[in-house]
Formats: sequence, C-alpha cells, structure tokens
Amino acid sequence: MAAKKTAKTAEGSAETPKPAAKKAAKKPTAKKATAKKVANPSAAPKPSIDIIARAAYLNYRRRVEQGLPGDPHGDWLEAEEKLSRPD
Repeated sequence: MAAKKTAKTAEGSAETPKPAAKKAAKKPTAKKATAKKVANPSAAPKPSIDIIARAAYLNYRRRVEQGLPGDPHGDWLEAEEKLSRPD
C-alpha cells in the first residue's frame, strides 16, 4: 500500500492532519406539485407487435383468397388501424 504524503512545516516536522470540515445539513425543500398524466379515455391501448402481425397475416390470407391486389405493408397498416380503433 502506498504511504500518504504529509506536508512539512518550516522546521521540517510533519503536520498533524486537520479534521474534515463538517458539511452543512441540507434543508428540506417543499416538493413541487407535479401534474399527473391523465389517460385519454377514448384512446385504446396500443396492441402488441405479435397481435398486429397475426391480424396482418389474416388480412393477407383474406386478400389472396379474394384475389385482391396489395402488399404486406398495406396488410400491416390495415391491421394496425383496425386494432387501434376504439370499439
């Protein structure tokens, strides 16, 4: 272990370490009132990716069976929109 260095006085003897200064205690502060977020009752919770993927797959199957044009991105967006609508 390394030895601590000590400062020497004019005579060459080591000074005794000074006690650490006491820290001032923190004063309790008043808590500010925070605005609580209120959920929009008309907004439906966002569905998970797995649920959207399943709905998009079903949209794809329906589209192919009916011979309708489209793409997987459109199937996904349609599923997301349908699941996001409040009933």
